[in-house]
Amino acid sequence: MTTPSNKTTDARRHAIGSSGTEPSSPAWPPIADLVPHGGAMCLLDEVIEIGDEHLRARITPRADDPFADTSATAGPGIPGWVGLEWLAQAIAAWSGHTARAQGGTPQIGFLLGARRYHCEVEQFALGAPVEVAIHLDYRADNGLGAFRGELCGTDGVVLAHAVLNVFQPDSADALAAMLEDPAS
Repeated sequence: MTTPSNKTTDARRHAIGSSGTEPSSPAWPPIADLVPHGGAMCLLDEVIEIGDEHLRARITPRADDPFADTSATAGPGIPGWVGLEWLAQAIAAWSGHTARAQGGTPQIGFLLGARRYHCEVEQFALGAPVEVAIHLDYRADNGLGAFRGELCGTDGVVLAHAVLNVFQPDSADALAAMLEDPAS
């Protein structure tokens, strides 16, 4: 996906399948209820919108973030590569919401890789909100999936984008089998 950095948020929301409006429906659950992360590693602040194949969330980078770099020459901020983790956590939140809607609980998943992660900024400025948007491209029965994702500033400028490949085992037994040491 080629994404010029001067596209507006509304145009980009349309491209990734979102309505582009703030939800007027029920309050979304806290991010911590949707992802299998805890404490400081639950990086996103809030869900803005969730749909069958997309999610929008928000994060406002803070100095107490575990990835904050207060000694950067360009001023304090969050390194641009952390945006990849924000996208991965948005996918985890979407997956957690989907599991909860089917009577389950959020499960562990894996980021297998990212294609064409392009970040327009060296770092995300502290205090400047970032919208995180992901859209499902496909999800196979074997747990593999791919999502398009992007990060936008409040001015609508696309700050980063990528295609992420993920895997989620279908059960705790499958996860245990993956992690089992064959030497034991």
